[in-house]
Amino acid sequence: MNPIPALVINHLSAVFPTEDGGLHALTDISFQVQAEQFVCVLGPSGSGKTTLLRCLAGLLSPTQGEILLNGEPLTGPRQGVGLVFQKANLMPWRSVLENILLPLEIQGLEKEAALDKARQMVELVGLQGFEASLPRDLSGGMAQRVAIARALVQDPGLLLLDEPFGSLDALTRERMGDELLRIWQARRKTVLMVTHSISESLFLADRVLVLSPRPGRLRLDLAVNLPRPRLAEMRYSPAFADLARQVRAAIE
Repeated sequence: MNPIPALVINHLSAVFPTEDGGLHALTDISFQVQAEQFVCVLGPSGSGKTTLLRCLAGLLSPTQGEILLNGEPLTGPRQGVGLVFQKANLMPWRSVLENILLPLEIQGLEKEAALDKARQMVELVGLQGFEASLPRDLSGGMAQRVAIARALVQDPGLLLLDEPFGSLDALTRERMGDELLRIWQARRKTVLMVTHSISESLFLADRVLVLSPRPGRLRLDLAVNLPRPRLAEMRYSPAFADLARQVRAAIE
């Protein structure tokens, strides 16, 4: 008997009210994600990728359809879901450690237990020695590591990433992809990540979903049958190139 999927999306549609009848962002989206699976979502600008993530985070109510998280209907924000945006959105007056501590403080976790968890996250994302640094003293990649650590410190079952490396230069972005894989291997969360990069999606994911131009429909659900651990040279293999052609054809 198959376990309950971590995430089930059934006939999801999202329409934003406008004066001329509404902006249709998503139309009839259905898919499932198994626990610990890494899924990337691609599509042209305006295809509803961020809208989809906001629905999955419980920040936006779909116009139609349902979302099940571990078999339970998702009707609003819920513990167990971590969200990382393109911008790190760190509190500028709080140090690295204090930013990571914030969700645990909100939960009211005992101070020593919270500090222990936060220090584990600092180590996991490779920021030892920067615990007391302020956001202004961090590079873009380091700031995103803090944002990922802040999302993971609550031990969420589902991690949602909205173009987390979109503002980084190409080399830093590639290194952060390697880091994200390392973190995922260590913690094995269910991950849904929005990206515009075909190469990034294929290197990271078990599956790639492609949305059509607005209104976003699910155009492709592609299994990425590349062995793990993923190695940099895989990006130049015939199998990788064939997968990239399929994704590019679906986007275009």
